[in-house]
Amino acid sequence: MAISDLRQWIDALDEAGELHRVTTEVDPYLELSQIVDRVSKENGAPNKALLFENVKGSKMPVLVNAFGSMKRMAISLGVNDVEEHATRLRDLLDQAPPETLIDKLKLLPKLLEISQWTPKKVSSAACQEVVLTGDDVDLSQIPILTTWPDDAGPFITYPLCVTNDPESGRRNLGTYRLQVMSKNTTGFHSHRHKDARRHLQKAEAMGNRIPVAVAIGADPATCFASVIPAPPDIDELLIAGFLRNKAVELVDCKTVPLQVPASAEIVLEGWVDPTELVVEGPFGDHTGFYSLADDYPVFHVECITHRKDPIYHTTLVGRPPQEDCWITAGIERILLPVLQKQFPEILDYRMPFAGVAHNLMYIKIDKQYPGHARKIMNAIWGLGQAMFTKVIVVVDGDVDIHSDEEVAWVVLNNIDPQRDLEFTMGPMEVLDHASRAACYGSKVGIDATRKMPEEGFTREWPDAIVMSDEVIEKVNDNWKKYGF
Repeated sequence: MAISDLRQWIDALDEAGELHRVTTEVDPYLELSQIVDRVSKENGAPNKALLFENVKGSKMPVLVNAFGSMKRMAISLGVNDVEEHATRLRDLLDQAPPETLIDKLKLLPKLLEISQWTPKKVSSAACQEVVLTGDDVDLSQIPILTTWPDDAGPFITYPLCVTNDPESGRRNLGTYRLQVMSKNTTGFHSHRHKDARRHLQKAEAMGNRIPVAVAIGADPATCFASVIPAPPDIDELLIAGFLRNKAVELVDCKTVPLQVPASAEIVLEGWVDPTELVVEGPFGDHTGFYSLADDYPVFHVECITHRKDPIYHTTLVGRPPQEDCWITAGIERILLPVLQKQFPEILDYRMPFAGVAHNLMYIKIDKQYPGHARKIMNAIWGLGQAMFTKVIVVVDGDVDIHSDEEVAWVVLNNIDPQRDLEFTMGPMEVLDHASRAACYGSKVGIDATRKMPEEGFTREWPDAIVMSDEVIEKVNDNWKKYGF
């Protein structure tokens, strides 16, 4: 069942035994994040969602690490296993175009279901129970965390930022960190490859500023959809509707011509002038390193609306594992059918936590011809946000890519480095501090598949050592007799 708002989200996690409430006063400056880091890494406590009910300097509780395991991902997205959403998506993608009247009639229930995912407008919402403007706008009343010692200040790390394309009017929902600069200004950290940056560039060419609205603490499906690397023409709120199997309700902002999720706890409304820049950062990022200071536009907050008793939802990023690792794993599982629709030979893929989403990808394929692995590498480097992948490892279909030990064993045994490494140049993730230039550098693909004669291997390829099923079964039956 779809979770409608953050309050239901908390209740669902609590009922499942996946929430720990902290009643002792905790400082949002470094102390809170150190607790979250330990819990995320199961260093002295089980990995659970955390609700800090007594935060120094604020009346607002803080929810963090709500997505921080595959179990909590499933609970948050209203299923027993996130693979259920992948199955739903696969069924949708496999729908054949209707050719006859009977085919069209059979498709009507599916079309009706899809129509229920489209966002719908409501006239009022709890997120606007309190409206603050003018001198009453004060971001310091929100318990915004400073998470790491060298951070340039407090950062809003799970903002759902709404912008519209100045030309088409098409909406984008994205998560772009916001460094608090004053009581009513923040930085607006939109990378050059993101949709919001394109909106800013178009506005600058027109000599305009753009309205921005930021929702904090929405329902989990909307929070999750905001970080999915969707194509520019896909509304993230439609994705949220798919995950909820129910439309996301939107309400008009009070001071800007935008709509925000009605389920939000807090909403910031204001404007961004793409020509007004401020030095933003450094910030302890999901790579485990500080992203460097750079110039980004200023977000002027002219209005804050919120529930009467708001809860601040945030996330901690840093050296893996953190909550964002599990969010990435959820995205990976749900989007597998999309990847397979384009490349049916892909049996599975995985982005290990240590690869921080853009440094490493394992791909398992049904290899059919010489150069097949290289074809897949180049295809991935031509796909949306996947273009940033620094290292791609391609293996055969009998390899368990969910075992890092097995992948390492296969790769190290199967490659001739000079023959099997494919280097290319291209765009890099802005957070890649090792690339030769900002946002540009080299990438490598590793072909760890069994080699064919046409690929330069003319000797016999050996079989891996595998015990016979009969002996395995016999030993299993007699295991206790052996004294184990």
